[in-house]
Amino acid sequence: MTTFQNLSLPTDALKNLNSLGYTTPTPIQGATIPLIQEGKDLIAKAKTGSGKSLAFLLPLILKLDESKYFPQALIIVPTRELCKQVAIECSKLARYKADVKIVTLYGGTSLTREVESLKKGADIVVGTPGRLLDHFSRESIHLEDIKTLILDEADRMLDMGFANDILKLVSNLPKQRQTLLFSATYPENIDKLTKVILKNPIEIDVENSEEKVNIEEKVYRVLDKDKALLDTLKHYQPNLAIIFCNTKVKTVELSTMLNDKGFDVATLNGDLEQYQRQEMLLQFANGSLPILVATDLAARGLDIEAIDIVINYDVPMKTEDYTHRVGRTGRANKSGLAITLVDKYGERKLLEIKPSLKIDEISRLTPNKNFYMQGSVATLCIDGGKKKKIRVGDILGTLCKDIGLESKYIGKIDVYATHSYVAIDKSMVKKAFNGLKSGKIKGKKLRIWWLD
Repeated sequence: MTTFQNLSLPTDALKNLNSLGYTTPTPIQGATIPLIQEGKDLIAKAKTGSGKSLAFLLPLILKLDESKYFPQALIIVPTRELCKQVAIECSKLARYKADVKIVTLYGGTSLTREVESLKKGADIVVGTPGRLLDHFSRESIHLEDIKTLILDEADRMLDMGFANDILKLVSNLPKQRQTLLFSATYPENIDKLTKVILKNPIEIDVENSEEKVNIEEKVYRVLDKDKALLDTLKHYQPNLAIIFCNTKVKTVELSTMLNDKGFDVATLNGDLEQYQRQEMLLQFANGSLPILVATDLAARGLDIEAIDIVINYDVPMKTEDYTHRVGRTGRANKSGLAITLVDKYGERKLLEIKPSLKIDEISRLTPNKNFYMQGSVATLCIDGGKKKKIRVGDILGTLCKDIGLESKYIGKIDVYATHSYVAIDKSMVKKAFNGLKSGKIKGKKLRIWWLD
């Protein structure tokens, strides 16, 4: 069995990997890390949830020269959610090094603030194509020292029409560089990128060699999709569920319907401001809102291990979209369930993109009429984060020592630059709220509010 020790990694990097719970490389990691260390260009294909991010980030971090001021690596991703996810993973993998600076660049946030961050120097830039072009046109980003270019979720970027933007960016990068392209699928038009930006790439496809992801796929023929959705949830009784729709309007309609029926629901679509998207995903991940109704925006860059079920309320338009939706469950070697609801139109569409799936009748289900998905915790927001030197331990200490909460009532604590969020058992949330509101964290009086 291949281990990270077999991959010629330094001791401090191995210790950090072990502290993060990484002991054995996944097939894509074992296949690509040695080649990346050798400086080869790669085209790597592997399913979602297979560990692609670590595969390219680990060797990238190893070869960084922290004494440099300008960016040495550029990682281009399709969405802001994936941008943040890659940056977080990169920070964890790089924490054994003294001073690795990662800057994220994506729409929906302050361009001026991003410019200021770039002025302070950066080792790795992670960004979406449109926002990267904005910075390039303003001459606020320095690309002359880029040694490594990584395209993550390349197939999705092509679907979103970013091919020309990527080619514009790449044309301004140094010719002598290493280029890595990672993708879950390999559409025909991807040659538009690979032929231009890679040099003699080695192609890696572990889809056939890696263990089969344990996801059970079911399809139900329905007349009333809203009723069928409720029956599906009440039959399978999941803890966390994602429901995918094809339009933003439908996500709102469906969330309203589910709320009216007594379910706690988060909504994710392109009309939300960035802070709203962040708070919706956070409440879903910590269990405050155990259902996420989303467009395909969430099918990329969302990495939550405990999702029990994915439901396609609408049949996706492409096979690739189906693959990425379904890939949100069954992650980290856990089993998962994917349900697709089809009316007459949906049935025809499904035959085009997944003809191998068998269709059953929804009447086979036996829903529990008394089942409702409601969060066992509520989320409190604290007006203070890393910039005010607030840490997870500071919040935990205040809740336990000062307010008197037992640790079993405290859920996930997330600390960001300017705000922090803590999940509290609903039976104790009022006590926690009043205690935080009247008290101090790390000697600081901070505003506290309750997320709806």
